[in-house]
Amino acid sequence: MSHPSREVYSHGHHDSVLRSHRWRTAENSAAYLLPQLNTTHRLLDVGIGPGTITVDLAGRLSGGWVVGIDFAPAAVAATETMAAAKGVRNLSLLVGDVYQLGFSDTSFDVVHAHQLVQHLADPVAALREMRRVCVPDGLVAVRDADYAAMTWHPPSAALTRWLELYHEVARAGGGEPDAGRRLLGWAHAAGFRDVDSSASAWCFARPADIAWWSETWAARLDHSDFGHQALERELSDPVELAQLAAGWRRWGKRRDAWFAVLHGEILCRR
Repeated sequence: MSHPSREVYSHGHHDSVLRSHRWRTAENSAAYLLPQLNTTHRLLDVGIGPGTITVDLAGRLSGGWVVGIDFAPAAVAATETMAAAKGVRNLSLLVGDVYQLGFSDTSFDVVHAHQLVQHLADPVAALREMRRVCVPDGLVAVRDADYAAMTWHPPSAALTRWLELYHEVARAGGGEPDAGRRLLGWAHAAGFRDVDSSASAWCFARPADIAWWSETWAARLDHSDFGHQALERELSDPVELAQLAAGWRRWGKRRDAWFAVLHGEILCRR
């Protein structure tokens, strides 16, 4: 979810991206928030992507209500399809803008965003807007990756260059890929005074998980907006992108391959 005049979403919505995003659940991507939830909460999920986390949260708030928004109509449509298939009825979905949430002040008990603010040119403004629509004793919960803190083994020149290129593309599009470490500071700048900050990680180590993870990034280099933007901004060329994709696939076949993704997390009280 992004503001069209300020930033460009670096991933896009190619299936190579959505395959990765559909893996996310409330359990593996919002565990820091789950103990805080009450089944009757009104929750706003901002930047829903394919909706797997959103639908999970709705299932947990059996006596409450969830509203999910995303700037991309395709994301809203995908989530609508999933919610209908799972029979989720306490969920409303809208196309919306995180910088101008179309809700009255203090409309929600919880406002949640996963992997959103790293793509924003003005994360403080977005957090301030999330704060506005949250009740005084409510929570704003945000989790974002920190790309510079990603680590892997064995070493790979292709993955090292991929990470460098990812930073270049994301920042050229107006985002901040090392968002995780900045969440606490951004929350304070947005006016929050009571912030619990934590961290957690995804770890890919089993052969099937490594094969899946490496292929999602190889396919993004081949087909997604990330690769296209690298070419359009002259940050890379087709030969290099093909080499990096091949490097990911070679690395993903290593028996000792291991990859960890660190995330920063904040629970903000008004």
